[in-house]
Amino acid sequence: MNATETTDVLIVGSGFGGAITAYHLAAGGARVTVLERGPWLRSEDFDHDFKFGSSATRVFDFVVGDGMSVLGGNCVGGGSVVYFATMPRAPRFVFERHGSIGRRMWPAVIDRDVLEPWYDRVAEALPITPTSWDEVPYIGGVFAAACKAAGHTANPSPSAVDTSLCTNCNWMMSGCRFDAKRSLLLNYLPAALSHGAEIRPLHEVQRITRLDTGGYRVHYNTIHEVDYRQQTGSGAIDAKVVILAAGTAATPVILQRSEAELGTMPHAVGRYFSGNGERLNTAVIEEDKVRELLGLSRDEENAYGAYQIGRGPVVASWDRLNADLPEYERFSLEQLYFPPGFGTILAQVPDATGPTWYGPEKKEMLRKWRSWLTVFTMSEDDNEGVFGPPPPTGNSERLSQQLLGFGRLRYRPTANTLRGWEVSDAAVRQILEHNGLSRVMPWTNDVIGAYTVHPLSACRIGDDPATSALDDRHELRGHPGIFVTDGSAVPGALTVNPAFTIAALAERAVPGIVHALRERGVDVRYGAPAPDGGGAARRGTAAAARAVLG
Repeated sequence: MNATETTDVLIVGSGFGGAITAYHLAAGGARVTVLERGPWLRSEDFDHDFKFGSSATRVFDFVVGDGMSVLGGNCVGGGSVVYFATMPRAPRFVFERHGSIGRRMWPAVIDRDVLEPWYDRVAEALPITPTSWDEVPYIGGVFAAACKAAGHTANPSPSAVDTSLCTNCNWMMSGCRFDAKRSLLLNYLPAALSHGAEIRPLHEVQRITRLDTGGYRVHYNTIHEVDYRQQTGSGAIDAKVVILAAGTAATPVILQRSEAELGTMPHAVGRYFSGNGERLNTAVIEEDKVRELLGLSRDEENAYGAYQIGRGPVVASWDRLNADLPEYERFSLEQLYFPPGFGTILAQVPDATGPTWYGPEKKEMLRKWRSWLTVFTMSEDDNEGVFGPPPPTGNSERLSQQLLGFGRLRYRPTANTLRGWEVSDAAVRQILEHNGLSRVMPWTNDVIGAYTVHPLSACRIGDDPATSALDDRHELRGHPGIFVTDGSAVPGALTVNPAFTIAALAERAVPGIVHALRERGVDVRYGAPAPDGGGAARRGTAAAARAVLG
């Protein structure tokens, strides 16, 4: 390998923002190179085990910050490999939110109607399908019945899961060995490869510098396949356009580290981080009450005695996704079978007389793990997170060979965010403690602070240069030819799972990136069908693409 190589497009990260742009640009004729920090695992590599070196430790990046910890994907396919594949569209009111800046956060040219055809493109590509009640596992039925008994509504969530292949093994967070979860390993990424894109795993981008030609040089370290703390080499690649899609926990850090050589960054880089207003509550269900009050039961002797059968969020209550409610009091609630691990540690004992998250009472609570029901809240926060100075390399100072590191993110929830959590906690209790069905407690924030699996913003799109790092086409202000297409580009909390919106925004960003490449002399086309060849959804975005490309 030469010290410095060249390509048309250098993409950092292979999650939704990286895979989608890689496919379209490679299909259009551009030379595309994707650098991914994590390993490249295939279906057979996804383990049903938590031991060190299994996919459970290899494909995650857990960064503990000051008041906020972030769990994300660390592998080819990014978050799509470790997500629960629940794919709702963002509510209309989200695009009108003011948040902490007191005025509309989203660019004026983007609202739900504008994004609708781009959602359709993603839905066709993955695909995303409704879930029927017949496909809802036991614990989803319990949550739905509890909602109904307490006067709330509940609905099966749309998902990117092929239920004909799903075994309800509940290991989908460690990757799906049955290819039931429609991760990017099954659609955009193989399609990008078929058009000549190159994907390099275990390549961690450190910084970007500017070339005299107007392009950029991307500097990376190669990472040991077992001990991610070890660097096995380094190199650089020159590109005419750079797309950052390394995830919200990494993209702002790369830009911060690049500032000394690349030039002044927009003020909003590394600021306005959002944890998507996320919070978790664990209910310890009284199984006799489930039978008595809800008329539901399960096999107590066999499979459920070994592991919690099911999959991630399958049923959600969207009663509070109401534009007429005050900001910070709107949220969704999802039933969640959270696998053992962090949930086991952070769940608190209801009505404890001693410590709430450890000790004898917690030990007794753990004996009832088969009857735990976790409820996942996504609400509205104040974008109060700020990244401090970047670590020497990567996005954290790694503590362990895999999985765990300490980052520089500082998060202090405001009164608005705390009010949202208080209102949502009360709603969870009202549903699941109704008629003595269970006792409920939120996860503790005393151990690792608040936590999110859906980090957003910190490099967001917007109209105001003072509060947004990117313009409405996802180009970094003051640095033409650098684009950001991951969750860090989303302006604020979405009150629902964000993967669908991140993907739709990435689809929408592609015509602008094609335009930038053409300006730099690259002969690239736009208009590829869905990865499987489908073209129905393409018609809905044709006019918007023409407006950008001319």
